[in-house]
Amino acid sequence: MRHLARLADYCSITNMHTKNLAIVWAPNLLRSKQIESACFSGTAAFMEVRIQSVVVEFILNHVDVLFSSKLSSVIRDGAGAAV
Repeated sequence: MRHLARLADYCSITNMHTKNLAIVWAPNLLRSKQIESACFSGTAAFMEVRIQSVVVEFILNHVDVLFSSKLSSVIRDGAGAAV
C-alpha cells in the first residue's frame, strides 16, 4: 500500500491519482468470491467494485496513519488491556 501511495505522489507525471490507482488495484486487493460467481449480475458486480475502490482510495490517502508504528502499538496495547 505504501508503494501505491508513493506512486500517487507522481500523479502530475503519470496521471495516476489515488482514485485511479484504487480503481485499477481494488479488484485485486479486495477480491470478492461473490463477484467471481456466476450468480452476480453486472450491475451488482459494478457496485461491489465501486465500493472496493472507495475503500482502497481511503487507505491510500491515509496510508501514513493506518500503517504507522504508533497506531500499531496503540492497537496492540489496547488489545492486551482488553484480555
